[in-house]
Amino acid sequence: MRRRAQRGQGTAGGARRPSRHPGLLALAFVSILSSTLVHAAEPLVLESKIALGDVKGRIDHLAVDAARQRLYVAELGNNSVGVVDLKERKLLRTLPGFREPQGIAYEPSTDTVYVASAGDGSVRLLHAEDLTPAGAIELGEDADNIRIDMSSHRVLVGYGNGALAVIDPVRRQKIAGIRLKAHPESFQAELQGGRIFVNVPDANEIAVLDLAAAKQTSTWATKNLRANFPLAIDGERQQVLVVFRHPAKLGAFNIRDGGMTHAVEACGDSDDLFVDAKRNQIYISCGEGFLDVFAAREDGFVRVAHLATAAGARTSLWVPQLDRLFLAVRAVNDPAAIWIFRPAN
Repeated sequence: MRRRAQRGQGTAGGARRPSRHPGLLALAFVSILSSTLVHAAEPLVLESKIALGDVKGRIDHLAVDAARQRLYVAELGNNSVGVVDLKERKLLRTLPGFREPQGIAYEPSTDTVYVASAGDGSVRLLHAEDLTPAGAIELGEDADNIRIDMSSHRVLVGYGNGALAVIDPVRRQKIAGIRLKAHPESFQAELQGGRIFVNVPDANEIAVLDLAAAKQTSTWATKNLRANFPLAIDGERQQVLVVFRHPAKLGAFNIRDGGMTHAVEACGDSDDLFVDAKRNQIYISCGEGFLDVFAAREDGFVRVAHLATAAGARTSLWVPQLDRLFLAVRAVNDPAAIWIFRPAN
């Protein structure tokens, strides 16, 4: 007892003896400081969450009407489309009656929302002002991703066992089809040049299409990388960026000749990929429950954040006009919601 009391009291006069392990204290201090700095430097900050109501199952892609500040949500597992008021940060409406909606897009020149459904192969159109029906286009099966090509004034839809439908938004009709070797996943059109780059994972390739000629003109093999789902174009560095699931990697291809310049490890089960040109950053949303942020460099990528989100949250949308990243989070332990991230700088 006496020996314990002496140790507790320290040196004479009540002064505590110096620590016998100053190195451990210094190491602990550095660890705390480093953790604080890493947290402070996170490039994306979770700003808010918007509940989507009683929505069950998988959520697929998102689209935005920036002028009205509306977000459209393809609620595949719930056979519905969610309409979110971003200004008021609340659910505006849930539109039922779709059959596994996957792709969704807003076409501004005709003020029309396009919804592509896997269940019946249709593309249904809605008047954006009041969300009433504006027609339908039957593609046959597995209607999927939708893109609006502003340069050609066309709506592009991937579908079936391998095709891209070309739709005239004024006539609201399919005017051409471009054959592919297998079902297309994500694709993007050049701002200028008339080419479309398409992920075709079952063919282990990236297909390069000539929109004016309505045909495939080139093939970029993905070699030992498989399951290429998300795709984006980095115009500043003249690269096509692709995320693979097997193995999970972010790869860059030279936009002129298709040569792969570099690839780095990324989060798993990815489904969306975006380039933030203002900050030279790349955002990847992954179903394993993470958002990856990479800094884009001329000679490669540097992962600057690996942010925990929620299991199954693999679809997202970066909206430069609003300077926000929207992440679709399905109902698991908590109700389905849209998580809104803002860049830290």
